Amino acid sequence: MSSTVQAKPTEPPVGILGGTFDPIHNAHLRLAQEAQHQFGLETVTFVPAGRPWHRAPPLASAEHRLAMVRLAVADHAGFMVDDTEVRTEAPGYTVDTLERLRRQFGPARPLVLLLGADAFLGLSSWHRWQHLFELAHVGVATRPGHDLVPTAMPAPLAQAYQQRLADAGTMSDRPAGAIAPFILSAGTVSSTAVRTQRGTGSDIRDLLPDCVVDYIDLHHLYLGN
Repeated sequence: MSSTVQAKPTEPPVGILGGTFDPIHNAHLRLAQEAQHQFGLETVTFVPAGRPWHRAPPLASAEHRLAMVRLAVADHAGFMVDDTEVRTEAPGYTVDTLERLRRQFGPARPLVLLLGADAFLGLSSWHRWQHLFELAHVGVATRPGHDLVPTAMPAPLAQAYQQRLADAGTMSDRPAGAIAPFILSAGTVSSTAVRTQRGTGSDIRDLLPDCVVDYIDLHHLYLGN
């Protein structure tokens, strides 16, 4: 896919949330819920990474991480899981995933790639990053009082941000191309913090859905990490 999607949307936007999910935690779910509400997303598709190219290999296997994501989203209306990346041996690039999903949903469906602010600030280092905007909008979760500041971004990303900045309503007007920040009101937690607490024997039940904690206990994951 080499040209910007031009067709007029006739269906509501679809959200896409990728990650290693090592493990999935409450902040991931809250981000998806906030985006679903603010952008009017019909669904949010969680895409667990198989072999992420930009970080160390996950501690839990792809099968375990996929199982935990399936458990975590099972009771959330409109949350879906795409297992394509965990079924392949090749490193996963977001642009390739979006090209595949664009083919799946067609040229007119608005797609919204959901990112945390930290991930967004590193976007210009991603593979074929500028092509992402031809395939999807980008929704960026920020914390209250921590707005995105162009002067804190790499120059190419700051230029793209200023040119593409839009409000949430824009996501339904066209299939791709906008950047829209949204506030994540819930507290933040990282998978690294979850693994650290688990490795030291601290309680993690307030950080994850109970079903995920039970799965981690059952399979003895993240002990001693």
